[in-house]
Amino acid sequence: MAIISPSLLSADFFNLKKDIDMLNSSEAEWLHIDVMDGRFVPNISFGTPIMKALQGKTNLVKDVHLMIVEPEKYIPEFIDLGAEYVTFHLEAAIHPHRIIQMIKNKGAKAGIALNPHQNISSIKHLINDLDLVLIMSVNPGFGGQKFIEFTIDKVKELSQLIDESGSKALIEVDGGVNSENAKTLIDAGADVLVAGNAVFSAPDPKEMIKTLKSI
Repeated sequence: MAIISPSLLSADFFNLKKDIDMLNSSEAEWLHIDVMDGRFVPNISFGTPIMKALQGKTNLVKDVHLMIVEPEKYIPEFIDLGAEYVTFHLEAAIHPHRIIQMIKNKGAKAGIALNPHQNISSIKHLINDLDLVLIMSVNPGFGGQKFIEFTIDKVKELSQLIDESGSKALIEVDGGVNSENAKTLIDAGADVLVAGNAVFSAPDPKEMIKTLKSI
């Protein structure tokens, strides 16, 4: 049974409280928070003001995904505002191991995100220091994209690396995840499913979360 992490990027920002209240009463365990800077990805989303607004409003695990350059400049503030998992992109970091240690020293769990073109082998020497690996199943920057099918093989390869290394890292998948591909991803080894449009565009978002959770 996978952890479901609905993506705040797909929520209704005119009625954000309504959507947060809905998630609080759903079977979701995490809340995926996509931070984009318009430099690392061709889009701008939101930053620390949203994290401040969420304080005291939800008990969901705050799963912060930094799609930004120089993530080390902003990580401490996100953790101070309640981020429990902080994930950054490998190619956005000059010294990824140093950033992993920064996250852990601040009391949060550290994750690395891999874009569709990146090989699992690129994190071989970091895997035992990571709490989470996020496999992007679309090109980062926009919601609503079509799932990239070769992601399934990458999940299997990552699962094998984790087993062989003895790592405790969770496998998270983000992009185009829905009720049709969720079982295949879980069977391949995914532990956490990020769902944006699949949840917030559903006629009954809570029921969709329940469906994904039951797969």
